[in-house]
Amino acid sequence: MRIGLLTEGGAPCATGDTGAWWQRLVRGRAPHDFDLYAVGGPLPALPLPPNTRPVPAAGEGAPAAAPPERAGRRAYGRRDRRRFAEGFRALATGLTAETAPGTGEDEPARAFADGLGALADLARDSGGLPGALRSDEAVRLLEAACRAPGARRAAAAAGLRDHLAFADHLERALRPLSLDWYDETALGAADLCHATAGGPVALPGLLAKRFFGTPLLVTEYGVGLRSHYLDAGTAGLSTPLRTLLAALHGRLAGETYREAALLTPGNAHARRWQERLGADRDRVRTVHPGMPAERFAEVGEDEESGEPGTLVWIGRVEPAKDLVSLLHAFAELRARQPDTRLRIVSVPAERGEADHCGYLAQCAALAAQLFPDEAAGAHAVGENPVSFEELGGPEAPTLEDVHASAAVVVLSSTVEGFPASLVEAMFCARATVSTDVGAVVEIVGGTGLVVPPRNPRALADACLALLRDPGRRHRLGAAARARALELFTVDQNLAAFRGIYLELLSHAPARHRAGSDVPFAHPAEAHLPGSWAPKAVPAGTGAPDA
Repeated sequence: MRIGLLTEGGAPCATGDTGAWWQRLVRGRAPHDFDLYAVGGPLPALPLPPNTRPVPAAGEGAPAAAPPERAGRRAYGRRDRRRFAEGFRALATGLTAETAPGTGEDEPARAFADGLGALADLARDSGGLPGALRSDEAVRLLEAACRAPGARRAAAAAGLRDHLAFADHLERALRPLSLDWYDETALGAADLCHATAGGPVALPGLLAKRFFGTPLLVTEYGVGLRSHYLDAGTAGLSTPLRTLLAALHGRLAGETYREAALLTPGNAHARRWQERLGADRDRVRTVHPGMPAERFAEVGEDEESGEPGTLVWIGRVEPAKDLVSLLHAFAELRARQPDTRLRIVSVPAERGEADHCGYLAQCAALAAQLFPDEAAGAHAVGENPVSFEELGGPEAPTLEDVHASAAVVVLSSTVEGFPASLVEAMFCARATVSTDVGAVVEIVGGTGLVVPPRNPRALADACLALLRDPGRRHRLGAAARARALELFTVDQNLAAFRGIYLELLSHAPARHRAGSDVPFAHPAEAHLPGSWAPKAVPAGTGAPDA
């Protein structure tokens, strides 16, 4: 089976450390051939198994760079101008209509889908779509749609600057329509398209279904539309522009969910987003991310590991993790049990996380204020019960070492998707205290304590209850490890996709490509010398000799 794997710039990001899940997938599905299509940027330099090959994006509209001048200068003839105007008008109407995606009123969604399909056909037949999307005609059509009766109130208030900014964003989002992947040598040769996210990443899969009937599988471990809503980069934009951008991403996600043969969210939290945006419940199947458990086996099986009185938090340092509430909770906890300590271990910041250092400095200042350095005597050096460390440093060289030191692992976030650090703690047989956000309850089940977010007192009470009851702490840790090994391992993930691939292919219509062997087209006796057909017998001469 040949799988066309659609990735986002070579990094199909589920949140946390599950971002490399597709690499484990292609290595674990050796009988299948994978073609990697990077939407939005080139694939990173990484070793790939023999059954996997990257497919470069060439030709006009390649998403890894700005569209070439040839595409921007190409002028449509009268017929193509009319096709572009009709398609863009339908797409803009679907974006600016007052109804929101997933409300059950699907007329705007149909208009958007019709316009998207018309533009895809135009790009395949005539090219030149990037230039047309940046043209004055596109801006005029967008302005007319915003001011038409029944348009969203915020969209109607958009000015010329908003229209120009949105047209630029739309052109970048629709660049996958102009790629050179839509022929029999690329996506046309795939038996199945597997997109690692909804929205623009899945656009080549939508076109492969439109042009070749190829079934589309969409896996989401982090909901792209939710990430767009939470993106701090849109905070400085005008309200009309934010409205148009939200409508575009919502419509793209909704169209992906409606057209996919099967959706595999990583958790029930992502599943609810997909169903809210129009996904048919019968075509949604939860497949938890597969995470390597072997590296945590030694810690998980060591019943003596763990330092009594030590709380551990590990993750990316950002405001959504709510370390401020964690520090206030630890202050209340330490007032009731003075021998406790808190280790805050940050993973290295990724590119684009500009607020990492600022928020870390803010939390360190708060810790110094809440917990002045304590000294055992008049001639001793004071020590703070809260330590800030970085993963990979001398005090926290590996994840295993960090978890091995914990009596309780704490998660204090206000926003989460699928927190990988929680699963790692469960692999290490650690009792956990977590806030009720994202997929936390689904991950923990009954093996950890869950408290409301932004509630330092509840967080302190739960941590204290586990610190004062070692027996309960060990029982919960053992149950957590058993649950994680049953639900969240790489083998579980690979087995699920093994069945899904075969299921989708068995339901897809048969497609015989030129030059390919058709099963049973030539019977076995055709390869043997001699004639196996009976010779003609003249009338009246009797039966042929045996």
